[in-house]
Amino acid sequence: MTQSLAIVTGAAGDIGRAIARRLSDDHDVILLVDIDADAAERAARALGDDERFVAMACDVTDTTSVAAMAATAAKRGAVRTLVNNAGAARAVSLHDTTPEIWRMDNALNLEAAFLCFRAVEDMLKNTHGSVVNIASVNGMNVFGHPAYSAAKAGLLHLTRLIAVEYGKFGIRSNAVAPGTVRTQAWEARAAANPDVFEEARRWYPLQRIVNPDDVADAVQFLAGPLAAAITGVCLPVDCGLTAGQAELARTFSQSSHY
Repeated sequence: MTQSLAIVTGAAGDIGRAIARRLSDDHDVILLVDIDADAAERAARALGDDERFVAMACDVTDTTSVAAMAATAAKRGAVRTLVNNAGAARAVSLHDTTPEIWRMDNALNLEAAFLCFRAVEDMLKNTHGSVVNIASVNGMNVFGHPAYSAAKAGLLHLTRLIAVEYGKFGIRSNAVAPGTVRTQAWEARAAANPDVFEEARRWYPLQRIVNPDDVADAVQFLAGPLAAAITGVCLPVDCGLTAGQAELARTFSQSSHY
């Protein structure tokens, strides 16, 4: 019997590892894809044996590298789930965003998801599989990091495009939009500023920020049978941030100056 396989990009990071761990509950094999081969291998070994958790180096912005990743996936099992999680943000303001940063952020946060989907779309057709794109609340409103945010807004539209065009093949496409997630990057900020989490939590109605497992739980739900009739949606996982986004966006706008 062919094994079911999930692909998680950006899998060496905190969110990627949490997603890989959660998807292993209902997939036989998880392909942990990351540009950092050593980090991907460490993440895979921390999760389990190399028959179930397979690390692979891949530059998701490069067509040739993505094609090689898809070929490896096909040899390992039937691709049932693609999670486009790889991403990064650079310049905080539009004023500080150079053309190079604009192109780099769009390549990683938007074009990479397109490349990965096109590389495995036939496999997803065969399994009536699911795509889950890790977007951001930044793609829903103005919270800074403009190039990243514009790319994430594009990712949300790509999510809907896939849902509409590929629904006839049984493929579902959804997005998760996290707010601030307590990752190692935020822990480093907390080391420099012990009040950073207290400062952030005031914007969140639940009075806390998201953790990686919160994101992973949403991904598992959207990729699984309980969401069989759900496609083309964006699920904010943000502890209520976007419910009060008008106030935060207004504050950001008033505080942005050069």
